[in-house]
Amino acid sequence: MTKIDYFTEEWSAETVNARMGEDINPRLREVMASLIKHLHGFVKDVELTQAEWETAIDFLTRTGQMCDDQRQEFILLSDTLGVSMLVDAIQYRRPEHATENTVFGPFHVAGAPVLEMGANISLDGKGETCLYEGRVLDLNGNPIEGARIDVWSDNSEGFYDVQQPGEQPTWNNRGVFITGTDGRYWFTGIKPVCYSIPDDGPVGEMLNSCRVPCD
Repeated sequence: MTKIDYFTEEWSAETVNARMGEDINPRLREVMASLIKHLHGFVKDVELTQAEWETAIDFLTRTGQMCDDQRQEFILLSDTLGVSMLVDAIQYRRPEHATENTVFGPFHVAGAPVLEMGANISLDGKGETCLYEGRVLDLNGNPIEGARIDVWSDNSEGFYDVQQPGEQPTWNNRGVFITGTDGRYWFTGIKPVCYSIPDDGPVGEMLNSCRVPCD
């Protein structure tokens, strides 16, 4: 009999990890073992109550129910917790002097139309017109041909098209541009305006609970 034969508070993670099979994918074993270790450590650190864990399960359930082909509440959750940025920073470590990478965020939609260079992505004609232009270069300053510039923005009221289906035209303020031999890109859109994180779901509830109330 060993200390991990029975589940105890002290050796909970070790007991669970000892139940993993021998022939599983090595990377899966590494990830799951670390997840269980840190998850159990978190529960012990804050001494999570049964009621709090039930609240967490309800939160995750409602987060999943909020997802559809137009909205991904789990990505929003990942973004607000800083996990999306961390995973991206680790996965795509950039050399010195390279442009900073960032995440897609919750409002990117795959399949936006490829447009002619210089096209106007504002389909509703609202907002202050703005010209966007630049060049895509390698680390030696040479232009990159065939770079894919995928752009998307909110409208003049601070909403993305997927937040207002039926009110905004499909692909409003979205488009893809492909650079030529000079690496240049340019297109017309609208001057960016502020927008808030959607607060009509569980992630919004979480953020509102964590905010310091105004005096």
